[in-house]
Amino acid sequence: MVVAPVVLCALVLLGWHVANLDKVIRQKFDGKRWALPAVVYARPLELYPELSFTAGMLKEELRLAGYRQDNAAHDPGGYNLTGNVMHLATRDFAFADGLEKSARITVEFADSVIKKISRTDTGEPLALVRIDPARIGSFHPLENEDRLVYSREDIPDLLVKTLIAVEDQHFYSHFGVDPLGILRAMFANIRAGKTVQGGSTLTQQLVKNYFLNNERTLQRKLNEVIMALLLENHYRKDEILTAYVNEVFLGQDRGRAVHGFGLASQFYFRRELKDLAAAQIAMLVGMIKGPSYYDPRRYAERCLQRRQLVLELMRSEGVLAEEAYAAAKASKLETTGAVQSAFNRYPAFLELVRRQLVQDYREEDLTSNGLKILTTLDPQVQMQVERHLEETVAALEKRTGTSGLEGAVIVSSREGGEILAVAGGRAPLQFGFNRALDAQRPIGSLIKPVVYLTALTNGFTLATPVRDESVTLTAAGAKDWQPANYDKKEHGLVPFYEALANSYNLATVRIGMEIGVEKVVENIKRMGVNRDFKPYPSFLLGTAAMSPLEVAQIYQLFATGGFYQPQRVIGSVLTVDNTLVQRFGLTVEQRFPPEAVFLLNTALQRVVTNGTAKSLVNYIPEAVRAAGKTGTTDELRDSWFAGFTGDRLAVVWIGRDDNKPTVFTGSTGAMVVWGKIMQSLHPQPLVLTEPEGLEWARVDPGIYGPAEDASRNDVLLPFAPGTVPAETIRASSPANGGGTQERNGTGVLDTIRGWFQ
Repeated sequence: MVVAPVVLCALVLLGWHVANLDKVIRQKFDGKRWALPAVVYARPLELYPELSFTAGMLKEELRLAGYRQDNAAHDPGGYNLTGNVMHLATRDFAFADGLEKSARITVEFADSVIKKISRTDTGEPLALVRIDPARIGSFHPLENEDRLVYSREDIPDLLVKTLIAVEDQHFYSHFGVDPLGILRAMFANIRAGKTVQGGSTLTQQLVKNYFLNNERTLQRKLNEVIMALLLENHYRKDEILTAYVNEVFLGQDRGRAVHGFGLASQFYFRRELKDLAAAQIAMLVGMIKGPSYYDPRRYAERCLQRRQLVLELMRSEGVLAEEAYAAAKASKLETTGAVQSAFNRYPAFLELVRRQLVQDYREEDLTSNGLKILTTLDPQVQMQVERHLEETVAALEKRTGTSGLEGAVIVSSREGGEILAVAGGRAPLQFGFNRALDAQRPIGSLIKPVVYLTALTNGFTLATPVRDESVTLTAAGAKDWQPANYDKKEHGLVPFYEALANSYNLATVRIGMEIGVEKVVENIKRMGVNRDFKPYPSFLLGTAAMSPLEVAQIYQLFATGGFYQPQRVIGSVLTVDNTLVQRFGLTVEQRFPPEAVFLLNTALQRVVTNGTAKSLVNYIPEAVRAAGKTGTTDELRDSWFAGFTGDRLAVVWIGRDDNKPTVFTGSTGAMVVWGKIMQSLHPQPLVLTEPEGLEWARVDPGIYGPAEDASRNDVLLPFAPGTVPAETIRASSPANGGGTQERNGTGVLDTIRGWFQ
């Protein structure tokens, strides 16, 4: 028998097409998608008596961690708040230092402080309780893919039996396609005069969701059938079922799809998959038919009717006994209402976690299944950052009649460098451009502390007279450069500390040119920004573009007294069996003399008390003694503020994505956001650690000529050993109360002042 050439050609093409589909299936299905992803957690919440923490704060934190409000708060993951008393049942959690077992505890509050913590069952007082942290994300570290994946062993039998009863009763007997099911659906649809029943198997549904699109074409349907047959040929039924449970679409979480029953159980019920009740499983399985149509938060009645139908099928197929069916059917339609969990809620922070994982850990460690990543995210700080960035920028726009402003914020602990919060824009839930990490904008006067620190390590003191007068710089092949002060004035001979406090451009350029721009550029690298900047004179006024994260790294060095340590977002990484994964060694290195950094930080405190940031007192008390610096770029395109208190450091940027001018300086824009955030966090006072051997003195203001500011008479300044100017009055450290003063020098003002000592 001779096969016609056309038929032969068709068979060859069909074979080639099937082979291609087979290749697609095996490559994708065998990939890392079905491996257990890394799960990312916030920092653990540690509670102890006298901690400044309210019942409302604890309730919000528990909701972020996926706790649910129960009447009894008996089962792990439940809580109940009555007045100022919180009862909760913590969940088992393996930390880097060991397993923390579930416990039922009672927390009592008074005057915004935790007054007592005790065991609920025995009343035994507890000195410290560590609550399992909020799960904030899940992804494959090397693939940047968010996913909450369950293994077959972790999928409840009740869910499996319900899926088969409702969606594919012959799942374990068919070969990918169910001809009888197709015929039953066809007759049902003919009788109804419309599509009321589908004939697709679970395998076909998985193929459609995972490999194909929703086009209603004959070609797509044929591909679906072929691929379902191929899938069944290569993989076991349990593998296919597990993939289906992890892949099926079950709703929309803001701009992101909710795929898989594991994520859906968190999204709708705040429960682990294993803790779902029969009615909850019935609701989720019922939603497979149309997640939007049966959305319980929008169409509760419609969803309830579908759930009841699924429960009846569960009873008729023997999945539920009569008593269990009656109880489930009588239960209310339960969902958590508005989305409050922290899962995948912090995209800007999670992006930084991804980057630091790849940077700090070995690739072979990151390929392990089920990594547990414990981060430094503080949900309390993050909430305040998100709230005040959006509210304050909106208020600034309304007050000035502007629009289109964007912003970014980084907050870290002052001493440890742990990043506590990240905002990549005004819309915190928006996935996309992360301004905190990737927006490269000129930093303006934020560069000046680097210039002044470089000068302090090259012979300058806080009292060194500096000329704030016009200067013209020439360079071959370029126009002459004539910088100017923001106020368009010249201030003559001024003290070094005053030039920084008032952000005088002319004085800064003169200082920078005297010490050498190359030294300033080199010090930027020593502070942790390892990029090649050209040593142009304009670099001294902040023309170099950096991200808020890079700026935070620079100011972290100031805040730690000259120690370099990379800012970090990862506390520890554990394997699936809770073994600690070793990371590459952290660098903690004293890169600048502590004396020079102390002098600089003293001047940065004067920026806040007497300089460009003096209006910060409207937001945080002067007693906090914050240190910081405003930054403004040409034509008011960028508004910056970077600073630190006793416990936290923060960097804020405000501007427009299109780089058009705004109406804000550093003090009228970014500093306002910074102040609002810090105000809400109740900052600790900044007490600078004074290095041994420093000397204190009051400098004769007469050395600067006629004083513009009478307050120069009262300025007490620190000096490195052996650098006290001649015309001074010695004094002891402010830490010792100012002490006895010792005159140094023979100026006329010294003599007159001495008559009144």
